Amino acid sequence: MKNFILGLAVLSTVLMKAQTQIIAHRGYWQTQPPTTENSIKSLENAQKLKIYGSEFDVRMTKDGVLVINHDEHHGDMEISETNFKDLEKLKLSNGENFPTLKDYLKQGKKDPSLKLIVEVKPIKSQEKESEIVQKTIKMIKDMKLESQSEFISFSLHICKEIKRVEPKFKVQYLNGELSPAQIKSEGLDGLDYHYSIFEKNPTWIAEAKALGLITNSWTVNDLPVYEELKKQGIGFITTNIPDQLKNK
Repeated sequence: MKNFILGLAVLSTVLMKAQTQIIAHRGYWQTQPPTTENSIKSLENAQKLKIYGSEFDVRMTKDGVLVINHDEHHGDMEISETNFKDLEKLKLSNGENFPTLKDYLKQGKKDPSLKLIVEVKPIKSQEKESEIVQKTIKMIKDMKLESQSEFISFSLHICKEIKRVEPKFKVQYLNGELSPAQIKSEGLDGLDYHYSIFEKNPTWIAEAKALGLITNSWTVNDLPVYEELKKQGIGFITTNIPDQLKNK
């Protein structure tokens, strides 16, 4: 009987791991009342959903402060060309202060079960990209969040630099032009591509899985697209509607 129960437990674990996991895109911000993407409130909302993870975007100000923002601009200010003291004068649309990475990680640490999917945004030079990688990794290590953090970027240089600095970190590439075999040869852990890339290359999910790579797709807000990717065995989905997809 004990062996039977143990077998069921193992099977249940395997099935859970095989299920497509949900990641909130820039947090869970399409709420009622609505908040705003990449806000600390959107991260808090994602934590309440009990999903796999929440993605957010890291940029660096002119004076080297790491902040959370998707676009290159905050209001009419270009983040990489503006000091933090000027950027923080403009609050987010939900009234929150302009978030730093440090403040975002403090909220993330409150729920160790939610993975922090750190997107490091490309900068104008490889020197600056290396700097933002070094600073981001140092802050994550200082806050003892290594096991809770995973990394993505559209910059191949940033992805490879993260692996160079900390080989144990999971790093996935976003841009979409590299095949699974190329991702493997670059020493990265997975591919996190727009769903249209997988539609054009229907064998890539299976190829990636055969190579032991992580598979993820963004930004999946359409149920038929989600169901097709899930049928192909994709590991993760990044979505603006995590509340709607988490039980599908």
